[in-house]
Amino acid sequence: MTGIGPARVVGPVDSTSAGPAPAPAPAAYPLPAPDDDRRFTFGLVLDVATALEAHGYPPVASGPDLLNLQQALFRFLYTLDVTR
Repeated sequence: MTGIGPARVVGPVDSTSAGPAPAPAPAAYPLPAPDDDRRFTFGLVLDVATALEAHGYPPVASGPDLLNLQQALFRFLYTLDVTR
């Protein structure tokens, strides 16, 4: 016996007394595109490909798939819009 008591059942929460919902945090991405970012490597793309496969997606194994993933990751991470 671990000494842990039975789970307590919590009833419904009254959302009318909680006040207004907090504002969502501002988006952190995309970042302004740097001239050179040593973090954006082919290894990063391969790590993301491995994570996708670990979550049940088909392996990213061909050149075109790796290139598409690299481009999609770049578009997510960086903006070329200098007004942002």
